[in-house]
Amino acid sequence: MATKKVKKRSQLKSIWFRFKKNKLAMFGLVLFLTLVILAVGAGIFFDYDTEVIGQHMKERLQFPSRDHWFGTDQYGRDVFARIIYGSRISLVVGLFTVGIAMLVGGGIGALSGYYGGKTDMILMRIMDIFLALPGTILAVAIVGALGPGLFNVLLAMSICRIPQFARIVRSSVISLRGQEFIEAARACGTKDVRIIVRHILPNAIGPLVVQETLNMATTILGVAGLSFIGLGIEAPIPEWGSMLSEARDQMRYYPYLMIFPGISIMLAVLSLNLIGDGLRDALDPRMKN
Repeated sequence: MATKKVKKRSQLKSIWFRFKKNKLAMFGLVLFLTLVILAVGAGIFFDYDTEVIGQHMKERLQFPSRDHWFGTDQYGRDVFARIIYGSRISLVVGLFTVGIAMLVGGGIGALSGYYGGKTDMILMRIMDIFLALPGTILAVAIVGALGPGLFNVLLAMSICRIPQFARIVRSSVISLRGQEFIEAARACGTKDVRIIVRHILPNAIGPLVVQETLNMATTILGVAGLSFIGLGIEAPIPEWGSMLSEARDQMRYYPYLMIFPGISIMLAVLSLNLIGDGLRDALDPRMKN
């Protein structure tokens, strides 16, 4: 038992060592952790009712200054405060969406790859139906039918991501189910569910982690896009996409209203893509040397 723990710890150290050697990945990690810290501590820096959603018409459309680092919008609300609180929405939606998609899609992919035959054909054809539709159009259709709101956005984005995780897990399970340790587990009378959960999925976790990171970046972009066209998070809740949408009328004379939310989206997506690339290289056995 102790040997297994030491081996697992050494593997994690090896992955972390290879990840640290990637300077861009470390930059992305620091950038993402900074965003998380600001989002978690948003309530310490700003009061939600007065600075984020409260209207102060006397202070409307002020350019960036010492009092308002990113300026104020057309309602006198602090843009920096709204961006920080908006990061909460993006991170929560990204984490929950990818988490749900990974659980459901991973389960479907594991069943499909492990049993094969008719089970594989039926489940994968269902996934192919969803993959045949562009993710953005599918999300717009779901939110348009159910109405805007946080829960509906979570549901729509999760459904769009499920087929991708199902395909990845299926391919990993197919490559693992014929291995000797799986045959040994079957010979010992181990149930299929236990084999999938305890033996197959832990060995397929590498591609899933990378896909989860990259999909979270795509989800943040998707949520911003839905909010930009009015199908995402409803006002006055701050969200980066809705902030861009509200700034369209003032962008010619007050460009900072679009620049700062746009940069926030860019940095969040960039950090997650860099982390994903770093994890892909760190988890690749061919990168050990």
